[in-house]
Amino acid sequence: MRGHNKPKYRKQEFAFRGLLHCAQDHCAITAERKKQKYVYYRCTGYRGKCATPRFTEPEMAEKLGTILKQIQIPDHVLAGLQKSLARDQEQAQTVITAQRNALHPRLSAVRRRIDQAYQDKLDGRIPEEFWERKMTEWTREERSIQDALARLEQPTNKQLLTAQRTLELANKAYSLYLTRNSEEQAELLRMVLLNCAIDGASVHPTYRKPFDLIFERARKNGRGERI
Repeated sequence: MRGHNKPKYRKQEFAFRGLLHCAQDHCAITAERKKQKYVYYRCTGYRGKCATPRFTEPEMAEKLGTILKQIQIPDHVLAGLQKSLARDQEQAQTVITAQRNALHPRLSAVRRRIDQAYQDKLDGRIPEEFWERKMTEWTREERSIQDALARLEQPTNKQLLTAQRTLELANKAYSLYLTRNSEEQAELLRMVLLNCAIDGASVHPTYRKPFDLIFERARKNGRGERI
């Protein structure tokens, strides 16, 4: 998306096979090659004669391209969503910092208790049984605090970056699709779709998350609704 080298894809005999099923009878859409040159997609017809016509590969590619067109969102909406993500990230970081600042003093206090109790044990001021019982309790608490701190150290920037790239992909997917060969087009579709039904008139996609939410936003924006 930013000028990187195009990924290499393993060549497939039929690019779109496995992506589709028939909206009429729910059979799979299969592919066949005619005259060693032309690729056609059609319903398998396992449940009897089907009214869904067959499509050439270019026809199928054009129909499937509308799926990616439907998740495009205007640039100003994309910018707004990215700003919202950045605000959410800033708020999350503020919460993480507050939690970390609360945990460090607790950890220091537990360790001071352990050190002091150990010295008291050496000096004979507390019995061995009491030391062992409290040591088990404090060690458990120390480990719990360390685990909580470790979870807070996990980078949240990666989640923000993934969300931003997902939005960018949704916004650029259709233009990318138009410049790719059929195998690369199929890879783009597999990133976006769970499955897709097709009949003679239209395609009926089921989007992967979060592209289903992006589609809903794009659809509402197309109706002029506030996003």
